Amino acid sequence: HTKSQAEINALLIELGRDGKRVVRLKSGDPLVFGRAGEEMAALRDAGIAYEVVPGVTAAFAAAADFELPLTLRGVSSSMVFTTGHDLKGNSLPDWAKLAISGATVAVYMGRSVAAEVASRLIEAGLSPDTAVAVVENASLANRRRFHGTLADLPSLEVRADLTGPVMTIIGDAVAGANFECSEPLAAHRHEGAAQTAAEGAER
Repeated sequence: HTKSQAEINALLIELGRDGKRVVRLKSGDPLVFGRAGEEMAALRDAGIAYEVVPGVTAAFAAAADFELPLTLRGVSSSMVFTTGHDLKGNSLPDWAKLAISGATVAVYMGRSVAAEVASRLIEAGLSPDTAVAVVENASLANRRRFHGTLADLPSLEVRADLTGPVMTIIGDAVAGANFECSEPLAAHRHEGAAQTAAEGAER
């Protein structure tokens, strides 16, 4: 963004009062981590009418890329959307508790906290072997798919080749995905470990 949320709200109100028909275009679904709530509240307070057009959120797009059932009968009957950033505190957030109980977890914008997500979930009792699917640029022609386990997830933080938005899906239901067009996360983890060891030997 080149504007703050407050500036965006003010611009929407200004254009609305000028009688303009404004399209506020968001990627994915505006109601999932899209700050639509703040913008709708500002417009309501200003007495400006608006309409919400739903979209396909990144978790659903990533699941479609993998042919991945987010809920699977007998395996997972619930799912959680999160950014993962609330794992930084001392207490375990409710969504992590749900993951341990079998819910599928979709982590938005989670590349920079991938190691923390994996560490906290494993520490809380989720198996390191829990299936994980990762998609860069979900639904786009240049998308990339990776699969592995919760133990492999920290490799995301050291991947310099990942430049697009990354969606991470964690849970037993992920095992039902189609991995034919997917790369293993574990390979990159091992390569990174070997490189680190080699650098240490050179010093």
